[in-house]
Amino acid sequence: MTYKTKGTCSQMIEFEITDGKVHNVKFTGGCNGNLKGIGQLVEGMDAEEVIKRLEGTTCGFKSTSCPDQLAQALKQALHA
Repeated sequence: MTYKTKGTCSQMIEFEITDGKVHNVKFTGGCNGNLKGIGQLVEGMDAEEVIKRLEGTTCGFKSTSCPDQLAQALKQALHA
């Protein structure tokens, strides 16, 4: 799935969900190393658990963050 982010430095997130597990997360834009790290940390995790852990994370004075946007993308994919 491809998700266009809102309110973050990254512009897009690509990922797959297979049998409820998150795979191949790739962010476009944003803080390259940190976002690669997030992708590696969530690899193979249950999508609902990723949402639970990342949803609501903020960045500076922004009301969202790249991790929060990943949670929103996963929610959208699961409920599509």
